[in-house]
Amino acid sequence: MLIVHVFVHVKPDWVEAFQAASLDNARHSVQEPGIARFDVIQQADDPARFVLVEVYRDAEAPTRHKETTHYARWRDTVAEMMAEPRSSAKYVNRFPADSGWDYPPGV
Repeated sequence: MLIVHVFVHVKPDWVEAFQAASLDNARHSVQEPGIARFDVIQQADDPARFVLVEVYRDAEAPTRHKETTHYARWRDTVAEMMAEPRSSAKYVNRFPADSGWDYPPGV
């Protein structure tokens, strides 16, 4: 498992549009076999800040994800919405077990 947290600071006027584009990307991303989770979370005290929590099943899955149409659409759509370049940090799983990251059926 590879877990990536992507930190995004959005321009205030673009929060709703960024959220819509990111939710669309996430809904498509969780359909990819290499992705266990793709969460979009918004900071409670600063709604212009988001974290994308991307949980990949293997080290090659992020590359495959970046080759998808929905990722390219998201990347191009949100490029001008960001107040600063996005950043990320990579993590390895310690708990729960890898199988514990999967969404329940129907999500």
